[in-house]
Amino acid sequence: MKLFLLDAYALIYRSYYAFIKSPRINSKGLNTSAIFGFVNTLEELLRKENPTHIAVAFDPPGGTFRHDAYELYKAQRQETPEDIRLAVPIIKQIIEAYNIKMLEVPRYEADDVIGTIAKKAEKESFDVYMMTPDKDYGQLTSDHIFMYKPKFAGNGFDVLDSKAIMAKYEVSSPDQMIDLLGLMGDSADNIPGCPGVGPKTAQKLLEEYGTIENLLENTKHIKGTLKIRLEENKEQIIFSKFLATIKTDVPIDFKREEFKRKGIDVEKLETLFEELEFRTLINRVLKKENAAAPPSTTHEAIQGDLFAELMPTAAVNDTTSYSGLQELKDVAHSYHLVDTDEKIADLITKICAHDFCAFDTETTGLDPTSSELVGMSFSFKEGEAYYVPVDENFDEAKKLVEKFRCFLENDTILKIGQNIKYDIIVLKKYDINVKGKLFDTMIAHYLINPELRHNMDYMAETYLKYRTIHIEELIGSKGKNQSNMRSLKPEQICDYACEDADITLKLKMILEKAIEKQDVEKLLYEIEFPLIYVLADMEYAGVRLDIEALAEYSKTLTIELQNIEKEIFGLAGSEFNINSAKQVGEILFEKLTIVEKPKKTKTGQYVTSEEVLESLKDSHPIVNKILEYRGLKKLLSTYIDALPLLINPKDNKLHTSYNQTVTATGRLSSSNPNLQNIPIRDAQGKEIRRAFIADKGCTFFSADYSQIELRIMAHLSKDPNMIDAFNSGEDIHAATAAKIFKLPIDQVTGDMRRKAKTANFGIIYGISVFGLAERLSIPRGEAKILIDGYFETYPQVKEYMDRCITIAREKTYVETIFGRKRYLPDINSRNTTVRGYAERNAINAPIQGSAADIIKVAMNKIFERFTAENIKSKMILQVHDELNFNVFDNELNKVQQIVIEEMENAYKLVVPLRADCGSGENWLQAH
Repeated sequence: MKLFLLDAYALIYRSYYAFIKSPRINSKGLNTSAIFGFVNTLEELLRKENPTHIAVAFDPPGGTFRHDAYELYKAQRQETPEDIRLAVPIIKQIIEAYNIKMLEVPRYEADDVIGTIAKKAEKESFDVYMMTPDKDYGQLTSDHIFMYKPKFAGNGFDVLDSKAIMAKYEVSSPDQMIDLLGLMGDSADNIPGCPGVGPKTAQKLLEEYGTIENLLENTKHIKGTLKIRLEENKEQIIFSKFLATIKTDVPIDFKREEFKRKGIDVEKLETLFEELEFRTLINRVLKKENAAAPPSTTHEAIQGDLFAELMPTAAVNDTTSYSGLQELKDVAHSYHLVDTDEKIADLITKICAHDFCAFDTETTGLDPTSSELVGMSFSFKEGEAYYVPVDENFDEAKKLVEKFRCFLENDTILKIGQNIKYDIIVLKKYDINVKGKLFDTMIAHYLINPELRHNMDYMAETYLKYRTIHIEELIGSKGKNQSNMRSLKPEQICDYACEDADITLKLKMILEKAIEKQDVEKLLYEIEFPLIYVLADMEYAGVRLDIEALAEYSKTLTIELQNIEKEIFGLAGSEFNINSAKQVGEILFEKLTIVEKPKKTKTGQYVTSEEVLESLKDSHPIVNKILEYRGLKKLLSTYIDALPLLINPKDNKLHTSYNQTVTATGRLSSSNPNLQNIPIRDAQGKEIRRAFIADKGCTFFSADYSQIELRIMAHLSKDPNMIDAFNSGEDIHAATAAKIFKLPIDQVTGDMRRKAKTANFGIIYGISVFGLAERLSIPRGEAKILIDGYFETYPQVKEYMDRCITIAREKTYVETIFGRKRYLPDINSRNTTVRGYAERNAINAPIQGSAADIIKVAMNKIFERFTAENIKSKMILQVHDELNFNVFDNELNKVQQIVIEEMENAYKLVVPLRADCGSGENWLQAH
């Protein structure tokens, strides 16, 4: 029989902090990170281990006997995050719905309750598994009591028996764990231990003396400072052992029947999961085949009750439950299959009689540049929609689509869509250039709630309490057996396609009111919606790659990689798998011992992340070589070998997708492939840009903003010194260095400028003294002088930063120059870590978001000018503050003039916007 005992708070905290940078937030503003993580961990346990008996132990409210004995016990711990306080009662309801016993005894911690039950159950022939990441539990292990530790990043569990504990902590018995903790202390619980005694010293002492008591009786055999410390802190050491001892005599009974695993209360659990919007869990845990698909990613925090305020009345009246979603069969609708010339002509007449129409395309795939039309759907009246099948033959399809040109290219009819950029790109292949004003429900929703998901299914459930037909119901789940829309009959597609257009229209009617209420109309209608046309044109145009150059470079780097590998083996004195973090750790920290106290993960594995290795690169030559090897390996796999495989065979170009609704700050992101993360700092990374080339008879032209975020900081902070530096045309980093180091600008060295540059950009991102010291590899004292000098140089920058945090605390959001909002509900958290993350975003979001908005304005203006002035050259790439163009040689001067004019005049700051430009045969030359 297997009894599992779960340490509730240890698992709850672990789950919460796993999502700290991108929390899961539901539509009611509830942070569900801790709940979701706890349930997933519980489910994985039940599925993998199938325990016969189970219980979850909670710490009681108020203090325990340890707090009574020692006022400072756990006193250093931060305030429990508010989101965890809200989550715990819900988690308890979920545990009740699972019919799992909960344990909680006043004045005793969960550790003590678990320890007591574990020892009692062992006597009744149970194998007991204590589920916790807390090392303290090691003292309880035996032949039948095990620690069941969740692995880092949710990769399963480690089972540790008494032998594993003894080996891991170098103790002779599990009981000796108590003496180990008593000697070295435990910072997590604020157990003092003996000053100056760490793990290694404690292990050596216990190896010789066995117990703390025996050690303290024999201090006469110990010499030097250690003897003095042990004798002076004798009482503290004994007391620390008392605090570290997990009780096994808590007044609680073990009645095996109460711990027996029982069936789930399906109805109760379904209600809870519906309220929490855990749609996947409904499907996975409760086997609900008709459960709605959930958002597929986690989300950062949003403003608390925003959704409730903006929902239609019908939804607001019942925001506490998401059960009973309506489906198509439950609502009145009039959907029509339009499959004759007469019906098509009649539909076109109807569409053109309206000022607006929602439309959607059904295609053979997800890539708009390679997919073909299967059909189109239209809706100009809620509850009414039309589906027009499109012939598989391209010429016939083109003739049909041509009939709808009078709508699609009509400047006066508003086009409504969900991710309408996709439809615009698809139609370009059929010689249709969609025109007129747009309303995209996905983008509208993004502006209201940037950190939520924006797919139509999710919005339909949230706003309309409606479950849409899911594509998997038509073509099957992902995998070999999945078909595509082309294989279906029009009658099978009709309701699905019509519903898409109908629901999109309904959502538009709701979202446009929300946009008005949130006061983001100008941002949406003047920046985001016009940008759709710009991005569609860029994606359709694509960029040409020099495949032969990439292939040659791949061979060069592969040889270089092999040479580095040999050097690493030579430095290590043996061969090993350089791609294995475990083996790298063993070589660096066991065989070569490059540092005395290497960092370890919670599972005891050495940490060999890039950040850690960067901090150790001066410790041994092998570290730099490993970093170099990893960098080259990533370049090869992510870009050099991968990019040619993504080229569209029809035009031999690479077509990335630009996403307007992914980043919370408003920046565009790029995917399939991601061209915004190509490394450019080292020579190898720069070489990748050489492979991006212009078309024949064209030039690659590049323009990028010069220090736009610092210029925005000058504008927002109104700092006179920073404004003067920009207005005088000085090198801002040299000017900053001159002021910090109190030197004439011509005496500033390259190293001084480098440090000032790091401070300039680091301050924007809320860099700390520790962070600056790490980044510049300088002592913290010097980093503090740098930061103090920076704020002395630019005092109003500090005032601006403080003002941002104050505004965020009052409003729970900050804004860009254009009114884009970044919601920060954690800004008033009593938990320092949680609040600190929100405060950094409060400072940075207005700057980074304003920069994103400005370049979007510039892109729109450039696109307008190109159209108005009949420019054939194309904007083809956007990378943060940089725009790239494929320019016909005879248009180069004109394009340069337009681009620089529009970039530098996109917005009037108190300092000038500056754009640098260049041109050449490829991206590297141009940049």
